[in-house]
Amino acid sequence: MENKTEKSSNNNNPRNRRNSGNSKGKRGQKKERKPSALEEAGLIDRLVAVNRCAKVTKGGRTFGFNAIVAVGDQSGKVGIGLGKATELPESIRKATENARKTMIKVPLVDNRTLPHLIIGHYGAGKVLLRPASPGTGVIAGSAVRAIMECAGVKDVLTKAQGSNNPHNVTKATMCGLKDLIVIDQVSSLRRKIVTERSKANG
Repeated sequence: MENKTEKSSNNNNPRNRRNSGNSKGKRGQKKERKPSALEEAGLIDRLVAVNRCAKVTKGGRTFGFNAIVAVGDQSGKVGIGLGKATELPESIRKATENARKTMIKVPLVDNRTLPHLIIGHYGAGKVLLRPASPGTGVIAGSAVRAIMECAGVKDVLTKAQGSNNPHNVTKATMCGLKDLIVIDQVSSLRRKIVTERSKANG
């Protein structure tokens, strides 16, 4: 009986309790994640494509990575960048930096769609960009969708024609977005005052 009472007293001892609630301390608390440089600047990024290539050398194969990243503020600014490195995270970081340096301003109608239809050309790639009515959404492939989401386009119809290489598709999309023009700019060039915007342009 004495041995049983000694064991029970040892179990009641708080020092012997390993799974007590107070013993977690800092382990139970979640660390707050620091916002990245993009989040602090109010930007978002989308990984468009990743490619791995191998170089055969005397000592064996050395692998390299290249990544295409789209960066934008979802209110009309967007850019794409290409990064190359021997490690995948480093190539993505380089691509993100290049995308931030090459951002352009995209004119939007009602903060949701494009002002008019346009076809972007780059190399063998062609991308058709067509404005759409409210509620249509982004009808696009993965490469064009990433750019449209970063630019803040909510309603658009797109079709990649010709080359489906992500390098050509993304650059053709950016060329098309660069050539967009608003009706006010057209009126200033023609020296005419446009009183009402046509319904076809949104």
